[in-house]
Amino acid sequence: MTYCLAMMMDAGLVFAADSRTNAGMDSVSTFRKLHVFETPGERLLVVLSAGNLAITQAVMAMLSEGAPDDRDAKTLLTVETVYDAARLTGDALRRLHDRDSKYFSAHDIGFNASFIVGGQIKGGRMRLFQVYAAGNFIEATPETAYFQIGETKYGKPIIERVLTPKLDLLSAAKCALVSLDSTIRSNVSVAPPIDLLVYKRDSLAVSTRQWVKDDDPYFNAVRGKWGAGLRTLFDTLPQPQWAVEVE
Repeated sequence: MTYCLAMMMDAGLVFAADSRTNAGMDSVSTFRKLHVFETPGERLLVVLSAGNLAITQAVMAMLSEGAPDDRDAKTLLTVETVYDAARLTGDALRRLHDRDSKYFSAHDIGFNASFIVGGQIKGGRMRLFQVYAAGNFIEATPETAYFQIGETKYGKPIIERVLTPKLDLLSAAKCALVSLDSTIRSNVSVAPPIDLLVYKRDSLAVSTRQWVKDDDPYFNAVRGKWGAGLRTLFDTLPQPQWAVEVE
């Protein structure tokens, strides 16, 4: 399982992903799911990947090197817009499905992969897309300014309560870590290290990228204070009016 998250604010973008990949309890590995395509001053594109590792790695190879059957194929370092980057990702998924899906079916394996694509290219605006396994995609809006893929349910509540277009980038990064921690605590198949990237609007370069391990002092301070704060808040909530009937 995987948990990947991307948030878009007026100030920029925050991307985060766990790094655990497993093919059963006895086969657990660490793989990066956050992929960066950067030409400083020209473009910064980030791709988050979730699903079957063989599929996502094959798609990432196409996005990096071009489709093997098309010598003139675009890559994420040559597309002209972020929209084109999302479309290229969807096209790569469809190419792979057309080529390999029958082999997956023969072994009763589902064709499962999804992506988040975001960033900015010089001359264009900052954008964020979610690409589905069928190759179609949707774009983030000010009303729905974040995407999640993989194990999404545990990390969603904090985002819904905190994220606004005016949220600053450091607060958004903190929100992302709390969202990842909530998921890690609830699903053993999601685990550190956490790959975290912050992008400042119009900078056309990575602002910061952090590889947050389980023993990271800041991460442990955040998760400890968040857990203690929730318990304290719970204790201050009023008792139900019907409490006397069950005491």
